[in-house]
Amino acid sequence: MYKFNWILIAILCFVSSCKNEDIPDKITKTFSYDFENDLQGWIGIFADYPEGEDLFYEIQISHEALPEPLDNTQHAIMISGNNHSDDLFMGLLKKIDGLSPNTIYYITFNLTIASNAPQNSFGIGGSPGASVYLKVGATSLKPELDIDDQQWLRLNIDKGNQASEGTDMINIGTAGTPLEEFVYTIIMRSNMDEPFKISSNDNGEVWLLVGSDSGFEGSTTLYYDRIEVMLL
Repeated sequence: MYKFNWILIAILCFVSSCKNEDIPDKITKTFSYDFENDLQGWIGIFADYPEGEDLFYEIQISHEALPEPLDNTQHAIMISGNNHSDDLFMGLLKKIDGLSPNTIYYITFNLTIASNAPQNSFGIGGSPGASVYLKVGATSLKPELDIDDQQWLRLNIDKGNQASEGTDMINIGTAGTPLEEFVYTIIMRSNMDEPFKISSNDNGEVWLLVGSDSGFEGSTTLYYDRIEVMLL
């Protein structure tokens, strides 16, 4: 029911009005992940909180059925955390290979996510919906965690913070739903209007990264139901 054909819409978009003169109109590769059986190689990565505080921050990632009232015969990647730092990043990363080495690609991400936070809701430090920013990006270097001089976990790439973008990730909206009540519903986010430019490394590899960067000082639990990726 919720398995939306993002790839078809992306193709139609790029061959029509969405095409930029600098962006190729030929799709090189497509990748589709529905998480029905497992995480399909995606790895969880959490940043911007003190080392060793996973329990206090309620860090979790697992393969689970979609929550009620959604169709719980379908599965997704559940990712969750409690943003005590007012800046918690909760991400998923995956390496794709078999690309041409040292070659520029333009990447479009299409995310289908279950969220329960209304866009117009209010909370500590910010809205549970409007202050949880969704980001996508890619790097030729594997995103990893470093420990700063305050013993906090930081990403070795530039994702930006909260609503601000970095050189390695862009903002594609929020986790806010159009509903008024706190109930899980499907939201869709994409960067079809702003493909992400990246160069593959010497081995023809690129690391994909999606995630949420939160300004809401409370718990956020998202379910990644589907991730579609298109390379041009």
